[in-house]
Amino acid sequence: MTYCLGIKTKEGLVAIADTRITSGTNKSTKKKIYVQQREKHSLFIMTSGLRSVRDKAVLYFEELFHEGTINHNKMYKAVNAFGEQVKRVAAEDEQALEKAGLKFNLNTIIGGQLENDEEHKLFLIYSQGNWVEVNDDSPFVIIGNSGYGKTLLNRVLNSDFTVKQALKAGFLSFDSTRLSSNDVGFPIDVVIYEKDTYHMSENRYTSGDMKEMSQLWDTKLKQVLNELPEDWMKDSVSKIINKS
Repeated sequence: MTYCLGIKTKEGLVAIADTRITSGTNKSTKKKIYVQQREKHSLFIMTSGLRSVRDKAVLYFEELFHEGTINHNKMYKAVNAFGEQVKRVAAEDEQALEKAGLKFNLNTIIGGQLENDEEHKLFLIYSQGNWVEVNDDSPFVIIGNSGYGKTLLNRVLNSDFTVKQALKAGFLSFDSTRLSSNDVGFPIDVVIYEKDTYHMSENRYTSGDMKEMSQLWDTKLKQVLNELPEDWMKDSVSKIINKS
C-alpha cells in the first residue's frame, strides 16, 4: 500500500509520499515521487498502484519530455499527456495482468505550475486516464491508504493555510496512517512549491527526524482529551456507577 498526499493552498503546494514497498513479508524503500523542472516549468508526479505500471507510465512520460515531443505550457496539457501514457500502458499490459490475476491499477497526483498557468494547480488522475482538478473547497487529495489520515485534514485544513501549516497538517495525517497501517512507513519524501517561483524543493525525513513531532502530537492529543468538558456524560457515567 501507499500513502501519497497533495495539498493546494493559496501560498503553494505540498506533496508527501511514503517510501515503503511491501511484497509479502519483504519490506523495502523506494521513491514514489518524480519531479520535473526547467525554466518556467515545475511539476511533480506521485502514484499508487502496481509498481510496474507506475514505472512504465512515468518512463514513457519522461522520455517524451526529454525528446521534446511534449512541450506543454499549461498544467492541464501535461496532465492530459500523462493520462495518455497511462492509457498506453493499459493497452499494452492490462490483459496480461488480468490473466495473472492482477488488476490494472494506477492512481496519480500531479501538481505544479507551467509557463502560462495563472496559478499553481493540483490534479488527481484515475486509472482510466481521466482526471479532476483539486479546488479550494477541498484542497487536498490522498491516494493509496487514505482512510486513517483524511479525517484530520477534513477537520483542520483550508486553502488559506500557509505552506508551513499545510506541511504540519500533512505530516500529522501521514503519522496517523503510519500508526494504523503496517504497509505505510518512513522515510517520507516531501516536495514544496511556493507559488510563481517555478522551483520545487525536495527533502527526505526519517522516523528519527520526526520523532519529536510525533511525540508532541501524542502528548497534545492526550492533554486536549483530558481538558474536554464532561458535563454532557454525567447521566451515562452515573448509570454505569449505579449498576456496579
